[in-house]
Amino acid sequence: MSEKPIYVTQPQLPPLEDLIPYLEQIWENRVLTNRGPFHNQFEQALAEYLGLEHLSLFTNGTIALVTALQALRIRGEVITSPYSFVATAHSLLWNGIQPVFVDIDPKTMNLDPTKIEAAITPETTAILPVHCYGNPCDVDAIEEIADNYNLKVIYDGAHAFGVQCHCGSVLKHGDLSVLSFHATKVFNTFEGGAIVCPDAKTKQHIDRLKNFGFVGETTVVASGINGKMHEFSAALGLLQLEHIDAAIARRREIDAAYREQLAAVPGITCPTRAGQQVDNYAYFPILVGPEYPLERDAIYEKLKEHGIHGRRYFYPLISQFPMYRGLPSARPDNLPVATEVAEQVICLPIYPDLSAADVERITGLLRDYAQEPQRSEAS
Repeated sequence: MSEKPIYVTQPQLPPLEDLIPYLEQIWENRVLTNRGPFHNQFEQALAEYLGLEHLSLFTNGTIALVTALQALRIRGEVITSPYSFVATAHSLLWNGIQPVFVDIDPKTMNLDPTKIEAAITPETTAILPVHCYGNPCDVDAIEEIADNYNLKVIYDGAHAFGVQCHCGSVLKHGDLSVLSFHATKVFNTFEGGAIVCPDAKTKQHIDRLKNFGFVGETTVVASGINGKMHEFSAALGLLQLEHIDAAIARRREIDAAYREQLAAVPGITCPTRAGQQVDNYAYFPILVGPEYPLERDAIYEKLKEHGIHGRRYFYPLISQFPMYRGLPSARPDNLPVATEVAEQVICLPIYPDLSAADVERITGLLRDYAQEPQRSEAS
């Protein structure tokens, strides 16, 4: 049995010997940031890999979200999901925007389009959905609502690297889409992110915003921010692109093994994927239902005792944090599905270096716990 702790994800890294020539070139060039040669190469290579025409690299996904909202001059209220990482809603607060939380679909765990229209007010200016776990949102339904009410759509695609829906890259939908290349993501540059732009003019505007609003050496045309990706992250990104297909293929194998080994465990649900044409297997969530003898938090603690560190993505809901829970839309009775899912979810470890033996160990523990006495009515 492995004694090494197993975490929900482990950063995928290229071979160190492959990285050294890139470092030597950075040292030789003495260009560390400000759209250096590796930055420009990576931006082009990444767009080609993802099947996109225009994207702008960022230092991280959160700054990219903040800048996307700035670029579209979003104000007032924005409809979004409570079931996400806090950066989704924090980006709104940083722009002086009020989040309006809407419940999620129980199958995809994405924003439920049937609940959006009831949340629209005269102050609503945009929708900020999340492709949760890499599952594509119902982009057609959201687009129809946005068009009917003249709203902008910015997708938080932090989990959606390389994902394709019924019409190609899911990142092409909305007015803008935002990616994260944080170390925990399917594709990482240690820290990093990008905004997917619909055209060259929008990209030029965003490129200026991420560089303090500078145009040339002495002219500033907007109140921009420092969101530039530096050369080391860009070099790492170029290397990661060489290995990403193999990494996703291994994630697919792990996903399939989990599903097979947990299929007959009462009370454990492995949510189905949303029918995307190309998946990235970013996370492996399970839901612990009332038929299972132990509650979710008890399983979480028992797994930790065995060195298996899952994550309760996403618990608590964003709407339950102090800066949001006073909003009318944050009431639990407004978000019954999200509230229930957040109480049941555990994301199990999934990353390319996770061994078949460790997958069997994790699922074996879950099968063993299923044999314990049933919960009492009071629990």
